[in-house]
Amino acid sequence: MTKAAKKTPAKKSATKAVAARKIAASEPVSAKKASGKTKNPLAPERVHAIIDALDRTYPNATCALNHHNAWELLVATILSAQCTDVRVNMVTPALFHAYPTPHDMAQATPEAIQPIIASLSFFRMKAKSLVGAAKLVSEEFGGHVPQTMEEMLRIPGAARKTSNVVLGTWFGIPTGVVVDTHVLRLSRRLELTTNDDAVKVERDLMQIIPQDHWISFSHELIYHGRQTCEARKPKCADCSLETLCNSSDKTWASH
Repeated sequence: MTKAAKKTPAKKSATKAVAARKIAASEPVSAKKASGKTKNPLAPERVHAIIDALDRTYPNATCALNHHNAWELLVATILSAQCTDVRVNMVTPALFHAYPTPHDMAQATPEAIQPIIASLSFFRMKAKSLVGAAKLVSEEFGGHVPQTMEEMLRIPGAARKTSNVVLGTWFGIPTGVVVDTHVLRLSRRLELTTNDDAVKVERDLMQIIPQDHWISFSHELIYHGRQTCEARKPKCADCSLETLCNSSDKTWASH
């Protein structure tokens, strides 16, 4: 690669910011009713514009947890509770090497798994959940991760978020919308919900987001929350949703 072709992280960030501003400029403006409030936040055309902007900004968004099969994704997602994906990706290689299949992990004890995942939050509880999940998948599902929400919810450590991640990311089955801290925060900032309970937020999103976008919408919103719409200081000047957002904690506004 030539010197001219190389891009520093700062230049890459600047290029992304320029692209995001172009996307924002091409989308409609959400009219305000009052400071921090949109006139009609759930208008179908506004929801469509949000989906369109996210699709264009993150066309290849997918789950950031490293995995090679449904079982590895299930394990990684259970481990990701109250923990970053980066941290989970640091421990799963050793875990999968030691216990590559549900049957292998079902033979282990939580105490044997704990040292491998000790750098993660709530590692003792998670180790117990992993052994329980491995036993259930091995004994009741023949070693295969099930493909229905009802069956997934029987697995220790697999609530709706985990189940939606596995069913959507690996199997491509849109059973719901993954609601993590990013999706919850951004959904409230965009006024797509007024709830702060994950189950209620998911219900609200499922009513306004077309089902064929449930999987991609959550991935894209998670990417956006990590890269641009941060919790403490959102990078509104570099946001492809800026003209559509009237959040009261915006740091910059073009309208």
